[in-house]
Formats: sequence, structure tokens, C-alpha cells
Amino acid sequence: MTVGRFRSSCPVASVIVLLLLQVLLIPAPTEASPDRCRQVRSLRDEIAGYRPVVERVLSYVQDQKGYKGKTWTALSEFTDTFGSRLAGTQNLENSIDFMLNRLRAWHLDNVHAERVIFTGWQRRKEFATLVSPRVKNLAMLGLGGSVSTAPEGIRAEVVVVTSFEDLINKSSQVSGKIVVYNQPYVSYGETVVYRSMGASAASKYGAVATLIRSITPFSLNSPHAGQQSYSDGVKKIPTACITVEDAELLNRMYNRGSKLEIFLKMDSKFFANATSRNTVAEIKGTTNPDKIVLVSGHLDSWDVGQGAMDDGGGAFISWNSLVVLKNLGLRPKRTIRCLLWTAEEEGYIGAYAYLKGHKSELEKFNLVIESDEGTFQPYGIQFHGSETSACIMAEVAKLFDSINATA
Repeated sequence: MTVGRFRSSCPVASVIVLLLLQVLLIPAPTEASPDRCRQVRSLRDEIAGYRPVVERVLSYVQDQKGYKGKTWTALSEFTDTFGSRLAGTQNLENSIDFMLNRLRAWHLDNVHAERVIFTGWQRRKEFATLVSPRVKNLAMLGLGGSVSTAPEGIRAEVVVVTSFEDLINKSSQVSGKIVVYNQPYVSYGETVVYRSMGASAASKYGAVATLIRSITPFSLNSPHAGQQSYSDGVKKIPTACITVEDAELLNRMYNRGSKLEIFLKMDSKFFANATSRNTVAEIKGTTNPDKIVLVSGHLDSWDVGQGAMDDGGGAFISWNSLVVLKNLGLRPKRTIRCLLWTAEEEGYIGAYAYLKGHKSELEKFNLVIESDEGTFQPYGIQFHGSETSACIMAEVAKLFDSINATA
């Protein structure tokens, strides 16, 4: 998730201690060219001077007598207690109340919630069945924001495609049919477009529904949930994800010339003026308290899991980063603000609401950090910003050589 148009730069003094805190670190698309980094040479000694602080933090979070395991334990308690946290449900609001109490108990600064109003979506009963040439139940999950089928469901012939180009090539065959996407998995960022835009792409040619191969490289007959978006001016049709195994099965049968028919029934509910809250906590800066470094993740999740990885991990490393700094008595020059978004899964609703409500403050944000691609072993830093900032971040990354996270 990329948050609005927040300015991304790298104020060295306060950021270094924050980047140690196991925020998701992966290779950077904004690369620093050695020849173009001459302008930051004057900062290298200053950055290198923070190595003792870096090592102190790394030692603390990896030490069994320090903070090792505490973030995981807190996340385990949270997900076991609340489970799924779909935006618009009381479960999410209860979990937000829990987090507010927890953040206050740690005596963090400026702990509060900010109200967000949105249109909620809720799945009801749904199922898909291959009815011809043989009967087979298809594990499926309706995609967020999908419209329902008619109460009697849809029974239609199937067209299987493997790409948007394949859809165009078969466009004359699509009208009145269910389009099944069996796109190969390349990466999440590249492949998720089929989930996001597949329904509208097929609807342009008259499809009555779409079933999309789950966006994952690995499956044990497990369909994945996720959000999708309808294009303006295109008829909204029901859309869901099916398992990798079933998408491959349907593709093989279709390529052999079998006439496939699927019965699909989906029921969902939309409710206007739903409310939720973004959750905020801070450590006030010492010399530049009006300058802000934001670290964030989202508390909401889909309804079919417990949201431990998406995005419990990102949310919990965010607020625990403030606790680590507080426990070590490290006071940043700039204010470090933890923001736990709500309604992210429905289309970054909490983030957009925050951006709208804080437009007058945007010049105060020096750096925005967000973790929502899973929490794993860190390898480097993914960064978007100016070339000068990228050069600074490259110097910062050198401080992580002891954990092999310098990419």
C-alpha cells in the first residue's frame, strides 16, 4: 500500500533508529548510483556514527532477555482474541479498542483514534459448482466489492483464458459466458491485476461472471480473498477467486475441447455510512517535534482468515518499534508517529481519509514507512523518493550488514 502523496525523504538522525525495527525490507526500486551520490558524502560520517545505536537496537530485539519474541507473542494474542477483522464489523472495532488501551498502557504520546466513514461490504452465502461434463464443487471466495448473482444464481458455459491478450483473442466467444482466468503467477505485484481488473475486462465483452485463479505461487486447494475494482461505465458482474488446482483443471479440460458449464451463486451485502477508526500513537521528537516520520500497517483484515500476516505483522512491528525505542530510552529528534490504518482491504479507505484530513500537515512528513507485504527475514530497503534521498538510504542500509540486510 502506498499512502497518498506523502513526501518521501530521509532525515538521517531520526530515521536510522526506526529502520532497525524490522520493518519489511526488500530490494529497492529507487536505486542509488555511486557516481550520483557525491552530494551526500558529507553525511557519511554522521550516518556511520549511528552504528553503535544500530547495534544496540539489533541486539535488544534479538536477545531473549530483551525484546525477542515479544512482538510475535503480542500478535498471537491479538489474532487469537479477535480473529478476522473485516472493516465495518464489531470485531474490528473491538480490536481497535484493544489497541488503544495497549498503546496507552505503554505510555506512548498522543494516543487517539480518528473516525473514518465508508461503504462496507460483507459476503454471505456463495458457492460454485462445475456441472458439466461432470459435477465438482469448486472452492471459491467472492472478491471484495463483488456484486451478487441473481437469487437463482448463474448457470453458463465457460471460456478459459490465460491472459488479457488471450481474452481479447477470444472476445467473440465471451458473451453470455463465465470467464475463467488461469493466468500464470509471475509475482504478486504483476499478477494481482487479474484479480483487480479481470471482472471489468471480461464484462466489456459480455461475460456474465468471472472466476480468477488465486494470486499465489502455492496452493493446497485454498482460494484467496482480495479486493477488486469495477471500471466506470462497465456493467458490474459477479467475480470470485478459485484455487490454483481448479483453475488448472478447468484449463486442461477446456483445451481438450470439453464444453464446461458452471453454476455460480453469490450473495453479498453493501452498507452505507459504515464507520471505523484509524489508530494513532507517537513518540514526540526532541529538537524537531513538528517534523514527522510515519511508520504504519493496517489492523483490518479479510473475513476468512485471522489477518496475522496481512497485516497483523505489519501493524505490530509498527507499534512495537515505538515501544522498543521507549524501552531503550532513545528519543528521536523528529516525532515518530505510528498509524494503524483501517479499511485498507476495501481500497486504502483509511489512508485516503487520513490524507484528506491532514492535507495541511503534508509538508511536515519527512518519511513514510509502511509494511504490508508480509513480515519475513529482512534483506534490504524498498524506497521511493528523490535520488539524493536514495543515496542517503543506501548509506543507512550499510549499517545493517550484521543481519545481512544491506540491499
